[in-house]
Amino acid sequence: MAGSLVASAFFPGPGSSPAASARSSKNTTGELPENLSVRGIVAKPNPPPGAMQVKAQAQALPKVNGTKVNLKTTSPDKEDIIPYTAPKTFYNQLPDWSMLLAAVTTIFLAAEKQWTLLDWKPKKPDMLADTFGFGRIIQDGLVFRQNFLIRSYEIGADRTASIETLMNHLQETALNHVKTAGLLGDGFGATPEMSKRNLIWVVSKIQLLVERYPSWGDMVQVDTWVAAAGKNGMRRDWHVRDYNSGQTILRATSVWVMMNKNTRRLSKMPDEVRAEIGPYFNGRSAISEEQGEKLPKPGTTFDGAATKQFTRKGLTPKWSDLDVNQHVNNVKYIGWILESAPISILEKHELASMTLDYRKECGRDSVLQSLTTVSGECVDGNTESSIQCDHLLQLESGADIVKAHTEWRPKRAQGEGNMGFFPAESA
Repeated sequence: MAGSLVASAFFPGPGSSPAASARSSKNTTGELPENLSVRGIVAKPNPPPGAMQVKAQAQALPKVNGTKVNLKTTSPDKEDIIPYTAPKTFYNQLPDWSMLLAAVTTIFLAAEKQWTLLDWKPKKPDMLADTFGFGRIIQDGLVFRQNFLIRSYEIGADRTASIETLMNHLQETALNHVKTAGLLGDGFGATPEMSKRNLIWVVSKIQLLVERYPSWGDMVQVDTWVAAAGKNGMRRDWHVRDYNSGQTILRATSVWVMMNKNTRRLSKMPDEVRAEIGPYFNGRSAISEEQGEKLPKPGTTFDGAATKQFTRKGLTPKWSDLDVNQHVNNVKYIGWILESAPISILEKHELASMTLDYRKECGRDSVLQSLTTVSGECVDGNTESSIQCDHLLQLESGADIVKAHTEWRPKRAQGEGNMGFFPAESA
């Protein structure tokens, strides 16, 4: 630095000035060298006689707390004061990294947004329709609606959703309805007042009508609502539609009663519980013609009709078949009932309607047998006719668990309402 100062003093280059040389000669404490004037002009020692003298009107720099302070002085001839500029170094010439980082981040976020909107947009808008949500309450808070996408693991051998899949959807919407309404207590669908009294819901009867079965990838829309059923019961109905076409898939109704979780005995509905669920009652019915008659036991004949009986023994519940109330889930009973149905019916027919009458709960140590009586196909051998079956699921000791009645219709070919991918004959 000293060499460049001397060189600039004797050989001033373009754009250089004595003041600039003076600024570059400042020490680290901010003090000027002794051979520099206050205005930054290099003082020449011992100037030759007759040479031009540099005017300098300077005073001794005062000290404040031991630090010299430069005071501006005014001169009579109003000389121009050269402003101080920071020397150009490599560090000062670098760009503003914060601005550069902000620009790069903005470009990245914009590109990511465009990528999401263009390349990751689903083919069908209905894929975003409450696929992973808990549904919502509609129609003045009286109806709960939820959508389900039929998964690949929910279809059967005929490439359509099984009846167990649809029943699971009904149960899921019932629980989510209670949760969304803010009535979920410490239990499996129990309200807070029910939880205080150790009461739980148990299903007494279910009736369902199936018009068609959805296929893999279909979106179904489930509506459910509740109503009063006598003095101590509650009715819950469902209406399942195809989300895109609006066609009815299934309609179902059920009756629920209360049971004490500790004694395992049925209980009356307390007034406090009725006050909780009463504002959500809806008089609408999903099935106008409900099954009111008692279901016959398998083997019972009417008007001399020929029947044939099938039996499946040794059915035992697994740990995965139990729900949080420590008894077998009501959907599992449907699979056990169909265990005794002949394979010829399952291959060539589809379930059109089912009525289940639950008589007794089943625990994990129970051993059951399934009985099915078939009428219709056994008589004339016509596979195109409808079939009716009476079912009984009972303990091997003889106690009845579930009685059921099913009606079957021939499987529809593609384009006749069923969304399967192949004719019924190739099932």
